[in-house]
Amino acid sequence: MRGHRTLFRKTLRQEAEAGARIGLAQRWISSRPGPVTVSGTRVLHVLAPAPFGGLERVVHTLARGQLAMGCDARVFALLSEGAPLPLSLEEMQGAGIPTIPVALPGRAYHRQLRSLMDVCESFRPDVVHTHGYVPDVLARFGADRIPASLVSSVHGFTGGDWRNRLYEWLQRRSLRRFDAVVAVSRKMATELAAAGVSDRLLHVIPNAWSSDAPVLDASSARAQLGVPDDSFSIGWVGRISLEKGLDVLVDALPALVDLPFRLTVVGDGPERAPVEKRATERGVDRHISWPGVISGAARFLRAFDVLVLSSRTEGTPMILLEAMNAGVPVIASAVGGVPDVVSPSEALLVPPDDPGALSAAVRLVHADRAAAAARARKATSRLQEEFAVGPWVERYEDVYRSAQLRW
Repeated sequence: MRGHRTLFRKTLRQEAEAGARIGLAQRWISSRPGPVTVSGTRVLHVLAPAPFGGLERVVHTLARGQLAMGCDARVFALLSEGAPLPLSLEEMQGAGIPTIPVALPGRAYHRQLRSLMDVCESFRPDVVHTHGYVPDVLARFGADRIPASLVSSVHGFTGGDWRNRLYEWLQRRSLRRFDAVVAVSRKMATELAAAGVSDRLLHVIPNAWSSDAPVLDASSARAQLGVPDDSFSIGWVGRISLEKGLDVLVDALPALVDLPFRLTVVGDGPERAPVEKRATERGVDRHISWPGVISGAARFLRAFDVLVLSSRTEGTPMILLEAMNAGVPVIASAVGGVPDVVSPSEALLVPPDDPGALSAAVRLVHADRAAAAARARKATSRLQEEFAVGPWVERYEDVYRSAQLRW
């Protein structure tokens, strides 16, 4: 353990590197819309990153924005021993965000907590900002020994099997003892209040959008993804898990076989094999390609004539914001924070778990491309007006101040 502490301290004392990273971040955010203020807050973000995903992208954007505004923001990442470094963490490092990866065996919760406290002892953050149920529960159990305000951003609840539901139950109970809790949608805030999180702790802050990566034109994106030029291209991007509802989209496809469509599924996850089997059983497997996880997937969104979000539950999905930026028509389940981001004039919204409504919406986009493009333009305008990084980061700074007053 002493060797681990020495390593942490050595990493955390690389102030010259941190200064260079702050400079990179300041140049990045100078092109973002919205006012910029400076804060000296020391923030330690804590997460257990997946290879890619919305939560990881939110942490990436928030930490980078905070560095640009003068915060000392760092990311403590809980990793599984022996697993490769997640792509999401590689992207944070490439963007100049100071990261502290700690790889431990699965369910080594005591050692994870000890590592978190070691980092807090060296870094001395003003705020420990957690993301996800494992960091939330760990921080709660270590609250008496972590000399910092505890803030959580709740990105969503997935349900799932009994083990996952147990973890989320523990997460909800843990959040009652935090100094501030951020819900990324109004619906989620309502759910947290019903779970016993005090209104005095709750803040609603939808996610913001930002990216340095240019979006490829439709022809280039189709070529790289292998999408035929003469096909009606449907895109689906995300973690292939039950709550994301790829199976619902697959169930919608048999009603569309008279159209020359191609579905491209970008991503991977525990439900991929069952969904592939489902596609074969429904006779639509030949219409689907599975490129898997792609770094910087948002660059390829213009390969799609429509992006479908068929989720059963959501917070504020980052892929929705990225599609709005790319000017791609969207069909989305009206769940979670989605209706807070787009209205029916900006996207086609359908009920969750309704393959019939989903197939009808796809057919409508195919039949009236001009109306779909008009909705996409309105969505892009709304993104630029309401989801800028600068004001978003400042709202988090306000949350930190309120948490520090409580602490």
